[in-house]
Amino acid sequence: MTDSITITDNRSGESIEIPIMNGGVSASEWSKLLPGVWFYDPGFMSTAACESAITYLDGEAGILRYRGYPIEQLAENSTYLEVAYLLLHGELPTIEQYAIWKNEITNHTFIHENVRKRFLEGFHYDAHPMGMLVSAVAALSTFYLDAKEIFDPGSRNKQIIRLIAKMPTLAAAAHRFSVGMPFVYPDNSLDFADNFLSMLWKVAEPRFEANPVLAHALDVLFILHADHEQNCSTTAMRVVGSSHSDPYSATAAAAAALYGPRHGGANEAVIRMLTDIGTIDNVPDFIATVKSGHGQRLQGFGHRVYKSYDPRAKIVKQIAYEVFEVTGKNPLLDIALKLEEIALSDEYFTSRHLYPNVDFYSGLIYQAMGFPMEMFTVLFSIPRTVGWLAHWQEMLDQDSKIARPRQLYIGSEPRDYTPIGGR
Repeated sequence: MTDSITITDNRSGESIEIPIMNGGVSASEWSKLLPGVWFYDPGFMSTAACESAITYLDGEAGILRYRGYPIEQLAENSTYLEVAYLLLHGELPTIEQYAIWKNEITNHTFIHENVRKRFLEGFHYDAHPMGMLVSAVAALSTFYLDAKEIFDPGSRNKQIIRLIAKMPTLAAAAHRFSVGMPFVYPDNSLDFADNFLSMLWKVAEPRFEANPVLAHALDVLFILHADHEQNCSTTAMRVVGSSHSDPYSATAAAAAALYGPRHGGANEAVIRMLTDIGTIDNVPDFIATVKSGHGQRLQGFGHRVYKSYDPRAKIVKQIAYEVFEVTGKNPLLDIALKLEEIALSDEYFTSRHLYPNVDFYSGLIYQAMGFPMEMFTVLFSIPRTVGWLAHWQEMLDQDSKIARPRQLYIGSEPRDYTPIGGR
């Protein structure tokens, strides 16, 4: 057998040959030779927990593909709703399929009035929009009782459509509440991104007309954030979904994982870093501090998977310039460009594979468009919902086992109970 490895237990001299399939080896085969001996892999850095046909990611080469299509081609030529269809169904839609799909999403954008009046409006006035979103998504499971019928194709499809359609509505509602503005109903005559911007920014005008450059930029950002293989939140979606929970509860769990600053909050950290640097003149000193290892971190550079330039970062950088033509240049851009220039020419960073990632420029775009930093992770959640749902659907179709990882016990040896008076 050529594509295989041989493992030998040095204690017994026994060996087993395990085939290498799709770049991995079977842990169940390993356990035949070494029962009760587990791989110790904190953070799952070297463990594949599933097989998936959705997203291909080669971190060494800087490649990202959805269902085989390069992210660069999709960002240039496609729309978010078309990409959403691709992720869920495996193929790009025909004209007829896209028309039906777009109509289904458009007709499910409204949320139940009780979600808005009795749930969202019940939050404290300074509630974080992302906390509101996580809670509201979980609450939807109580409004759609058929969501528990996860193996009924019709019911499952209905919940998927509802979640994709209602996520922008919930996100906009959370933002409007956080800034003390009244709720704006969806305008189903608008496209997906335009409708979201209308729900965010409409004040008194009869019909909100979004700037087409900004709407297109948002749509491209949605495409870039739609999926990213087995990241923390997608893993959370699969783990919770493996218990056969309803999709709203599983999506809420995924969004809660995204809420963490080590996952969805990276672009906010970039803005804070650039603001702290203050001016271009301070960039060299900041770089020196980072290299000294005295507390400062270079936010927006490097990635758990990518060991070269994040392909999404190149696209976002170009989109940033298009946005700034409309909004005016974000004053932090010059600092960002100088930071990138110095870091990419410094062996200290390149030898550590610290290249700009998608978060380095996306926060600048969001800020230029008028979004407060508290909304950055919410904006991430809207497109990632379809990625989560694609993985949830794939997991169910594969009849995946319930997630139940092992542990290496490091606690006390057996001991007897001591009554409280004798402790």
